[in-house]
Amino acid sequence: MENNKKNKIVYWITTGLLAAFILPGIFFLNSQMALEGTKHLGLPMWFHWELGIGKFIGGIILILPFFPKRLKEWTYVAFGIDFISAAIGNTAVDGFTPMILSPIIMFVVLLISYLTYHKLHPGKY
Repeated sequence: MENNKKNKIVYWITTGLLAAFILPGIFFLNSQMALEGTKHLGLPMWFHWELGIGKFIGGIILILPFFPKRLKEWTYVAFGIDFISAAIGNTAVDGFTPMILSPIIMFVVLLISYLTYHKLHPGKY
């Protein structure tokens, strides 16, 4: 298989997984489980809403191809910070539990998406 074709497949699979993980969250922002999770971590409610809406917008930016490369680059950075912070926050509050695996796995998927994106779109911004 041609290397560029392989990179496209890996990019779209990983980016699709990110979108499937991130985008539906907007519909559950007001759910009891989400609100209790935010309270359990000691986070303010304004941050809950800001993060939820920001993640939805970021998910759209990652999957739609017409957004500029620089905007996508910063979106990857924001999601990296989000996933790392989620793992740290859950560990700080609850210790090492299986709950920290989800953001760590999604961080790895994000890295693969990011690396293949740059293989497909080399060059300056």
